[in-house]
Amino acid sequence: MTETTAMRHGEADLDVDRRTGGRPIRRIVYTPQQIAKEVARIGREITSCYEGEDDLLVLGLLKGSFIFLSDLVRHIGRPLQVDFLVASSYGAGTTSSGDVQLLYDPAAPLAGRNVILVEDIVDSGNTLSLMIEALQARQPKSLEICALLHKHIARRLALEPRWVGFDAPLEFLVGYGLDHAEDFRHLPFIASLAE
Repeated sequence: MTETTAMRHGEADLDVDRRTGGRPIRRIVYTPQQIAKEVARIGREITSCYEGEDDLLVLGLLKGSFIFLSDLVRHIGRPLQVDFLVASSYGAGTTSSGDVQLLYDPAAPLAGRNVILVEDIVDSGNTLSLMIEALQARQPKSLEICALLHKHIARRLALEPRWVGFDAPLEFLVGYGLDHAEDFRHLPFIASLAE
């Protein structure tokens, strides 16, 4: 990593150039330490919210939520099950296409269960609204949304997230599971992609 990159990002230990293959990022928006702190906070809040409840199912909306979900469930201090949904609305672009495709449906039954849908980022709200409608039709006892990032630009959400890690800037973000054309998911921080 060059000294300029280390100074620009203020995180020499992150080795930004090596991790991105030299592809430029604008800035690091959230450091690994900031992310870990928020994930732990959300985990504590979920634990408290479901105290005494049975049948908690945590559904990860893949692919973007996989790192967030894996860290989050380790901070939830109660029994739970994990399953996944796969939907796509971005393709290779940097804005949601609005055309949402459900590629994998959860195998776990939802009826009568407390369900938390874990999302990486609430952006246009198209994917999330479609998923909420599909999940509510399966008659869970409760359905809540947990999002690491929320841009607050969705015109209409079927359900607002109950837990949010960060209010996200209006930039295209990558890292910690978020991608651009399948790249950058592995970054331990969240960065703004250079144009």
